[in-house]
Amino acid sequence: MLKVTYFPLGPVQTNCYFIQDGEQHCLIIDPGEESDKIITRIESEQLKPLAILLTHGHFDHIGAVDAVRDHFNIPVYIHESEADTLTSPEANGSTRYPGLPLVQNREADHLLTTEGEMEIGPFSFEVRHTPGHSPGSVTFVFKEDHFAIVGDTLFQGSIGRTDLPGGNMETLLTSIHEKLLSLDEEIIVYPGHGPSTTPKEERNRNPFLRGMQL
Repeated sequence: MLKVTYFPLGPVQTNCYFIQDGEQHCLIIDPGEESDKIITRIESEQLKPLAILLTHGHFDHIGAVDAVRDHFNIPVYIHESEADTLTSPEANGSTRYPGLPLVQNREADHLLTTEGEMEIGPFSFEVRHTPGHSPGSVTFVFKEDHFAIVGDTLFQGSIGRTDLPGGNMETLLTSIHEKLLSLDEEIIVYPGHGPSTTPKEERNRNPFLRGMQL
């Protein structure tokens, strides 16, 4: 059974996730800021990180990528549609907010080009392309352990914003309908900000999704 730990980091409190197995191996998802806290937590819990997975490339999800990657010598994965967000402050949106540091990392080690099953060490999961909030947004589905990491596609009671470059409301709603609401209705959905939810809860209570039927 996998263990999911998350904690908010940075100026907009982006959820960083650790996915941990029984042997202390872990995947790091969306290290958005405060690399010192991430590194300290991993070392204090004696975890063995294997990779960094990114749900998308907005600045608040990638700010600590290089510091964490270099400290643990692990690879970074992002969807091919957002390859430039790691290296370009303009592409990742950090130039839009005066007063916040510009975010610029090296290129990803691996680009996600297809949907489907993926394995990293002992971890097996499904990659689903869920664009709309951004062109390369992806969801990582851990079916056997009954949870999914969805980035900024879906939130408890809300959905991702679509007013940033590459965002599209129709595309986002299609992604949610076809890729997230089609999951088991009780699967735990972990978003990029805020608390977890389930497809059942969002189908019944989310004002943006009311009336959506599969």
